[in-house]
Amino acid sequence: MSEKAPSPRERSAAARARLLAAADELFYAEGVQSVGIDRVIEHAGVAKATLYSAFGSKDGLVRAYLEARHAATADRMARELETRYATAKERLVGAFEVQGLSFTEPGFRGCAFVSASADAPPGGVVEQTAADYRTWLHDLFSDLARQAHAKDPKLLAQQLVLLYDGAGISAWMDRDPGAESAARSVAAALVDAAVAD
Repeated sequence: MSEKAPSPRERSAAARARLLAAADELFYAEGVQSVGIDRVIEHAGVAKATLYSAFGSKDGLVRAYLEARHAATADRMARELETRYATAKERLVGAFEVQGLSFTEPGFRGCAFVSASADAPPGGVVEQTAADYRTWLHDLFSDLARQAHAKDPKLLAQQLVLLYDGAGISAWMDRDPGAESAARSVAAALVDAAVAD
């Protein structure tokens, strides 16, 4: 029995997925501004027209790449926090352990949004998607701080976001996955001081 040939829709979806995978690999490793669209197309092994039909432009592909990074980070955080930690107070500190899972992954190069924002023009697609990511990150810590009944949830969230950012930069720039442990210790002290038992 012969296999059924993929439909045009299936071929289009597969080509789109290959483009997005190639963009994820190249943009993350080398930078959104440094990698030309022709390299992504060649790496994906698709026709140039596929990019335009699937994403419209390089900006569309960059948006899809950053949105996929955001979704993967948010999904992992939600899943790990839910399964590993029982209370909001534990989750505030546990977020740093979850963040640290990425520090030992092959090819870790820090936060994709920091890298993409470093040389992106203001007002463009990178700024817009980075703003969505930052809103999610602030909301994550703010919501958990409120659920944990922190004395000042907004202040605690701000402190933890700064610590989260610093841990990611340190793990990348210093090539130190142990930044997770140090950040988690500081987070625990901040949370203990802010949350009454």
